[in-house]
Amino acid sequence: MPLELNIGAVTSAGIKPVNEDAVAHQLPEPGYALESRGAICALADGVSSAEAGKEASRYATRHFIEDYYKTPETWSVEHGGRKILASVNLSLYKRSHEYVQEEKGFLCTFSGLVVKSRTAHFFHVGDSRIYHLHDNKLHQLSHDHFVVIGKGRRILSRALGMDSNIAIDYGKLPISAGDYFVLTSDGVHDFLSSQQIMDTVMLADNVQLAAENLQKTALELNSDDNISAIVIQLKSLPTATLDDFNSELNRLPFPPELEPGMVLDAYEVTQELFASARSQLYEVKDRDTGQILVMKTPSRNFLDDISYIDRFIQEEWIGKRIDSPFVVKIVQQKRPRTSLYYLMEMIEGETLDKWMQRNPFPKPKVAIELVKQIAQGLNALHRHDTIHQDLKPANIIVTPAGRIKLVDFGSVYVAGVAEVFRPLEHEGALGTASYSDPQYLMGHNTGVQGDLYALATITYELFTGELPYGEEINECQSAFDYDRLRYRSASELNPVIPIWFDRALEKGVNFDPEHRYQTLSALLEDLQKPNPAFLRNDPRLGDDRSPVMFWQLISGFWIVILLLVLMLFSCQGI
Repeated sequence: MPLELNIGAVTSAGIKPVNEDAVAHQLPEPGYALESRGAICALADGVSSAEAGKEASRYATRHFIEDYYKTPETWSVEHGGRKILASVNLSLYKRSHEYVQEEKGFLCTFSGLVVKSRTAHFFHVGDSRIYHLHDNKLHQLSHDHFVVIGKGRRILSRALGMDSNIAIDYGKLPISAGDYFVLTSDGVHDFLSSQQIMDTVMLADNVQLAAENLQKTALELNSDDNISAIVIQLKSLPTATLDDFNSELNRLPFPPELEPGMVLDAYEVTQELFASARSQLYEVKDRDTGQILVMKTPSRNFLDDISYIDRFIQEEWIGKRIDSPFVVKIVQQKRPRTSLYYLMEMIEGETLDKWMQRNPFPKPKVAIELVKQIAQGLNALHRHDTIHQDLKPANIIVTPAGRIKLVDFGSVYVAGVAEVFRPLEHEGALGTASYSDPQYLMGHNTGVQGDLYALATITYELFTGELPYGEEINECQSAFDYDRLRYRSASELNPVIPIWFDRALEKGVNFDPEHRYQTLSALLEDLQKPNPAFLRNDPRLGDDRSPVMFWQLISGFWIVILLLVLMLFSCQGI
C-alpha cells in the first residue's frame, strides 16, 4: 500500500499591507520518488523588523523543498534536512550583512515536515509551530524560540539568517493512518487556542477547507499579523519500511568491478572511460530509454572508509543543486539503486589539457572565450556557496563546438555544510598542486579566491603553454618552498601578451590572498581591457620621472595598446 495523504495550505497578509509569510509543499506522484523521499511541507514567517522578511521566507521554503528532492536516497532525512538548512541559513546571513548599515536583513522563522514511509520528520527554528493531531489529541511538536524582555515583550532568539551558524531543532515520530499535522504562523496560533485549532481541523470537510477556516477564524479573533497554515491528513501508510534509509547500516553496497557488457540496474556498460585509485567512470546505456550516460562508481579500495563514502554521496547532491550550461549535469535516478553510484550526462569532447596540446598558443579571442565560460561555471557554483577547490584542465571538458563543462565534484567545499574544512592532501594532489591555491595545501580555505587562483593559472597556461611559477611548484611542501618561487612574466614566454594583461595574471596568481583579486569579475575585467594602474612604470616606457613627459608617453602608449587589443580580440577561428 503506498503513502497517501492530502495537503491543504493558505497564506495571506491578513490586515497587514504586505504578506511576509510563505508556505510550500510537494507531493510526488505515486512511485519511486514518493517511496524513497516522501512528501514535504514548509512554512516560514519573515521577520518584519528585518525589512527583507518576505524575501527570506520565500527563499527558505522554496530551497528547502527543491534541494530536499536532490539529496541522495542514501542520506537520512535528518542528514539531508540539516545540510540544506545550514546552506540556506548561510545564504540568508550573507545577504543580511550586505545591508548591515541599513539595518536590513533576511530573517525568517522556519517549520518543515517530511512524511516518509511510516515516520514523520520535522525541522524547526523560530516561533512558527508544528502540531500533531493523533487520537483526538493535539500535541505541539515544535518549541518556540523567543525570549521575554521588558513589559512582556517577546523577541526571537533564533531565526534563519540571524547568525552564520544555526541550531536546528529536529525530531521524528511514528505515524498512523488518520493522523493530521498542522503548521501555523503566529498570526494563527497567537489568536487560536490548541482546542480551537483541533476543532477547526476536525470539523472541516477537507484539509483545504480546514486551512481556510483557520485563517478565517484568526481574522475573526482580531489577528493583527500575516496568517498562514498548512494542514496534512494521512490517509494511508506503506505496510513496510524496508526502503527507508535512516541508519548507517542501510548504506548501499559498493558495485562490483564493471566490464563492457555487464548490466547494473538496467544500465548496460559499453566502455570504461576512466579509472583511478579513487573512482571509475563508465559509459552506460539505459536499456529502457536507450539514453547514453556516464556512471561514476566508488573504488573498492575504500570499502571501509566512512569519510570517503560520505564524500562520494555528497558529490551527487552537490551536482544536482547546480543548474548551469557550463557545469556537468547530474541525472536524476528513476529506478531504485542496488549499489552505490551516480549518473551524469555524456559530454562529447576532450579535456582542456589535451585541447591545449593540440592547440598551442590559441588565438586570444578563442582563449578568452574559454576563460569566460570557465568563470561562468565557477560563478554557478559560487552562487550556491560552493567552491570547486580542484579546478584544473583535466577537470574541464571542451566540446567540439568550443563550449566548456566543469566536471568532478570530488574536492568541492560547500560553505555552511562542511563541518570541518579538510585541506587537499598533497599525496592526492600531485597533478593538482600546479593549479590549486597554495593556501589550500597549507590548510587554509580561501574560498572564492582559491578558484580564482586556479582560473588565473589556467589562463596563463592557455596563453603561454607554461605555468606561472614553473614546474617547481609541484615540489613545494611548505610556505618556505613557495616563498622561493618567482612569477615568470607571461610576456617573456609569449611576446604578443601586453604588459597590462601580464600584470593581471600576476595579480591573479599571487600567493598572498590580500594581494590577489577578490572577485572573478574583477579578474575578467582586467583581462579584457587595460587597467591604467598596470600601465605605470612599464619598462617599455623608460624611466623618465617627469610627470608631463610620463603622461605624454602613456597617452601615446594607450593608443598603441588599444589598437593592439582590437587586433588581438577580433581574430576569428582557432
